[in-house]
Amino acid sequence: MQFRNKVAIVTGAAQGIGEAYAHALAGEGAAVVVADIDKKGQAVVEAIRRAGGDAHFVEVDVSSNESTRAMAAAAIQQYGGIVFLVNNAAIYKTMKLAGLLGVDWDYYEKFMSVNMNGALRCVRACWESMKQRGGGAIVNQSSTAAWMAAGYYGIAKLALNGITQSLARELGPHKIRVNGIAPGPTDTEATRTVVPEFALKGILASMPLSRMGVPDDMVGTLVFLLSDASAWITGQILNVDGGQIMRP
Repeated sequence: MQFRNKVAIVTGAAQGIGEAYAHALAGEGAAVVVADIDKKGQAVVEAIRRAGGDAHFVEVDVSSNESTRAMAAAAIQQYGGIVFLVNNAAIYKTMKLAGLLGVDWDYYEKFMSVNMNGALRCVRACWESMKQRGGGAIVNQSSTAAWMAAGYYGIAKLALNGITQSLARELGPHKIRVNGIAPGPTDTEATRTVVPEFALKGILASMPLSRMGVPDDMVGTLVFLLSDASAWITGQILNVDGGQIMRP
């Protein structure tokens, strides 16, 4: 219960890895704002409450400044402030498969507004409350796709890594740490929808730990990055990927 009396916002928490994050933080004692554009997030809140945790659902569109500010305001109204922010929301399950030269431009801009700039909007909405509470920690959800020339999805994640490091520098003086997690191929409904089975088999065959990850594989890293155990770590992107990407 190391996060007792802490307040965490998890975006994209209605399913998949974000849902696992929300349950884990509640299990560590945090009051969790389950924030998602999908109202199924309310079911996650109910499950957390049944398990004895404290959670509150907020509908949010991270491509909207107004919506992200309303999310932060709702967290402050419900719990008095914000200490942790986990930026997990992204267009992934419904992602259109297209190259940079052929993707519809309006869709590309919407995609980047969510997957790249959504995290920045959420930080801009939340950081002052975190500062007022004496500091906090932010974790942005990246991907190994950032280093794989993986089209506009990979570009968005690579840009998010840069945003993570720039924010770490800006927010460090306010005692707010900013790090990222880059999952490898993870067994979620979204991955099964987007990535063909033959492609997954090829990816897994090349990995030292040749199995799909599961959402719970990410949880330990998240808890570590938010905890005092990582009090002198900021601006880092930690791969949780079975060895898929090995960076010097």
